[in-house]
Parts: sequence; C-alpha cells; structure tokens
Amino acid sequence: MTVALMWEARAAEGRGPELLAWAREQQLVRTPLRRETFSAPGDRVLVITWWDAPFDAALPELPAPAAGLLHRPVHRWRFEALDHDRASG
Repeated sequence: MTVALMWEARAAEGRGPELLAWAREQQLVRTPLRRETFSAPGDRVLVITWWDAPFDAALPELPAPAAGLLHRPVHRWRFEALDHDRASG
C-alpha cells in the first residue's frame, strides 16, 4: 500500500521564503519513496511524502517549525493511494 503524508503550514507575515527554506532543509530519519515541496500565495508551504507502508504505520513526519515562523499551527493529513493516472500529453 502507498500512503501519502501531507504537511502544510502558513508562514508568519513576510516569512514565506524562510519557511520554505526551513521545510526543504528538514531531513527525515527514513527516505520516502517520493517527496515533493510546493509553495502557494499567502506564504503557504506544502510537503507531500509517499511511503510503502500500511495506513497506520509509524512514519517519520516533518516537525513543526518554531512558533514565530508560523501564522497558525501546522496541518497534517494522511491518505491512502487508490489510483495512479498520468495525463497524456
């Protein structure tokens, strides 16, 4: 089974680049199958990691950065992959 862990945070005003740099620097104690980092307007940062593991497996997750870097607490979600489609181009 493939499990995707999503980590999303919104930076404190004007600190989006710092939060993005912080997220990119974070190392996990195990290497996921895949890891992607995204940014969005509003100083938001999203990190998705994919794992070959049961849904409820203990998996390493990104920690929460220092409170002063955040506008609000980190949001975390866990999903099970069901289908994999690739758009044809």
